[in-house]
Amino acid sequence: MKIDGGEMFARMLKREGVENIFGLHGGHIDPIFQACMDHQIRLVDTRHEQAAGHMADAWARTTGKPGVAVVTAGPGVTDIVTAVANAYMDCVPMIVAGGRHPLSEDEQMPLQELHGLPLMQSITKWSRLVRDTERIPEYVSMAFRQATTGRPGPVFLEIPADVLARRVDEEQVRYPATSSPEAPPAPQPEALSRALDMLAKAERPVILAGRGVWFAGAAAELREFAEATGIPVCANGMTRGAVPEDTPLGLGGFMVAGRALAFAGGPDVVLLLGARLGLFTGGRQSIIPPGAKVIQVDIEGTEIGRSRDIDLGIVADAREALRALIAAARGRSFPARDEWVGRIRQAQAGIGAMYAAALDPARRPVHPFRLAKLVAEAMSDGVLAVDGGETFVWAEMAIAPRRPGRYLGHGYLGCLGTGIPFGLAAKLAHPEERVLVLTGDGSVGLNFAEFDTAVRHNLPVVVVVNNDQAWGMCKHEQVVRLGEDRITGTELGLVRYDKAAAAFGVHAEFVEDGDGILPAIERAFASGRPACVNVMTDPDAISPAVQAAARVEAPAL
Repeated sequence: MKIDGGEMFARMLKREGVENIFGLHGGHIDPIFQACMDHQIRLVDTRHEQAAGHMADAWARTTGKPGVAVVTAGPGVTDIVTAVANAYMDCVPMIVAGGRHPLSEDEQMPLQELHGLPLMQSITKWSRLVRDTERIPEYVSMAFRQATTGRPGPVFLEIPADVLARRVDEEQVRYPATSSPEAPPAPQPEALSRALDMLAKAERPVILAGRGVWFAGAAAELREFAEATGIPVCANGMTRGAVPEDTPLGLGGFMVAGRALAFAGGPDVVLLLGARLGLFTGGRQSIIPPGAKVIQVDIEGTEIGRSRDIDLGIVADAREALRALIAAARGRSFPARDEWVGRIRQAQAGIGAMYAAALDPARRPVHPFRLAKLVAEAMSDGVLAVDGGETFVWAEMAIAPRRPGRYLGHGYLGCLGTGIPFGLAAKLAHPEERVLVLTGDGSVGLNFAEFDTAVRHNLPVVVVVNNDQAWGMCKHEQVVRLGEDRITGTELGLVRYDKAAAAFGVHAEFVEDGDGILPAIERAFASGRPACVNVMTDPDAISPAVQAAARVEAPAL
């Protein structure tokens, strides 16, 4: 029997346990779509390739398994670039298959002639052009290994239309067995002993846990180690909630908890676990004081000490490192950390008090921090995706995740437009859970047409729009740095996003009063349909992140 490249591709997806692919149709990739239909692999077709990429990214973030996006040639490949870059910056495992003009028509100006490989090489962990139909299964197998082994990340396969459509004898095709390392890299005993000595002697230790903990499947081990040693945990991204943030040792995210740590005196020893050195972990807004000792554990050796000196570097998988640390810590004694944790919590309470006036129910218009607090109240469980500039900051201050993989925010790329696609992928991954997207009015516009995707695929996600009628972070930076008379290119005006979303067939609400926010959210969930709740908020409320960036004192609320 003869089979084409699409059939080979779909068979390998089944072998890898893939349940869904995300994409937008084009003739160059139709063989893959046809074969996925035959193999009962669900196709979630979006209105824009960027959204397909964001959905594949979010699938990985919330499940820990690589997401798969399939896009057509030319503009299909260029449209997904932003989503691939976002996954690359946050080390998210994702497989992207891109169509391409036929190999036989190179340099003849066929429709959509574009070489995607050079575009993708700087924003992927691994990229390849597939030239032989028979080798498609081999390349798919390599792509999954590259995406998930070691430091995870997105990978790209470019498959020309003639290679994909060609039919060959089935007997000519080899399907590699799926493979992943059975023994991820583990730390050396001597390094473990040194690390535990440093932590035991510390007066103000803290664990900074990054996304590497979540992708290593080490959430339970992180909580066990924190409880065994009494060391508080700041977590980032999907790892938030591994140590529930309504418990004493769960301090919250890097952005906000870092301020409390500084007010409490700052840590003297930091265990940097599966988190790269960056803005909050060594950069200009670093949680780590200059004099603190740092133990860095990372699966990628080149990350150790990349932008600052490290006192102890350990190249290891996060779960293997935590399991070894837990075992080595048995029989050791660790000092009580109650006083240190109490100081951090006192500092957090003081920061919260600075924004108490924002929560006043009588305040008009609604402060965006109050909106974020009410959303956090409505989503004490379930999945929350947050999108936007200042909207993201207010959410970081308000939420307290209790489970890992249930909070999806943008990372180091600062990519707007992720919210709706992230929420849709989360609902697909967790159909039994409530999923809410909190987004700014600027960011919601980037992938607004995905309300249609939500309706067509019956994904009842509630989207709450923080509508301050502007690109709030940019506008407020102009105000703080340059003055009210220098606002330009940042105002959006009153837009009825609820009415626009209703045209796609979603449940829609318009809210101007703070007391109406929770009832509107509950009605939206009760509708059983995708929903848009458009909340008008104070256009002059400036987040602490903008104030910090401008290095001025925050105004009174």
